[in-house]
Amino acid sequence: MKNTRHAKILEIVNNEDIDTQELLSQRLRECGFDVTQATVSRDINQLGLVKKPGGINHYKYVAPETKETAFERKFINILKETVISADNAGNIIVIKTYPGMANAAAAAIDHIANNRIVGTIAGDDNIFAVTKLSEEASVFAGQINETLRK
Repeated sequence: MKNTRHAKILEIVNNEDIDTQELLSQRLRECGFDVTQATVSRDINQLGLVKKPGGINHYKYVAPETKETAFERKFINILKETVISADNAGNIIVIKTYPGMANAAAAAIDHIANNRIVGTIAGDDNIFAVTKLSEEASVFAGQINETLRK
């Protein structure tokens, strides 16, 4: 639910001039999310939203500018070169790699996943990654598979 809410927040701030947490809360409620001001405040912090000028004497929330660093590209390239597939069962993601490549892929996943993955365990050609919620595991496995198709 949190990932879905975060995606909706990013969609809203990218398409509308949102200048207060109250307005953002209202828009989320209109979209079917039952949120409190405290939840929206935490979401803003977690997403790294900042206020930038949106006109004369007007500020609005915007998503942080993201630049893929060479360091991050290296980790993504490691995944592309080592991972065969990813699937989830509940809150566990099983990632299949080429033989001998699981440790490198797990290190890349640990770096890329930030707080989404509770932990990883790497064998020779398999990685088990655990998330707190099943929905997060499904989304993350999908993101890995999408990365492999690019």
